[in-house]
Amino acid sequence: MTDAAFDELIHAPNRLQICTMLAAVDAMEFSVVREALSVSDSVLSKHLKVLQGASYIEVRKVRGGSYPRTWISLTPQGRRAVAGHIAELRRIVELAEADG
Repeated sequence: MTDAAFDELIHAPNRLQICTMLAAVDAMEFSVVREALSVSDSVLSKHLKVLQGASYIEVRKVRGGSYPRTWISLTPQGRRAVAGHIAELRRIVELAEADG
């Protein structure tokens, strides 16, 4: 079981979307994430640098075809952080529903 813990680094809307998308797969291509978020390369890169700095994601460049492809994946630490953040969000919602 994952301990519920609010993570401000993950909670930023774009980073939360990035992490939840990556939680469902082993890895995802940079361009797929960019398109899903409807952001520019530079905006996505800034969010990835923050997540990478916290050791939540790994970024891999793969040569193949006519251009290199960039793949993004959650690290085990990142998976735990995302699971903990989601658990805390659920706990907060349950408290609100109990009060309502």
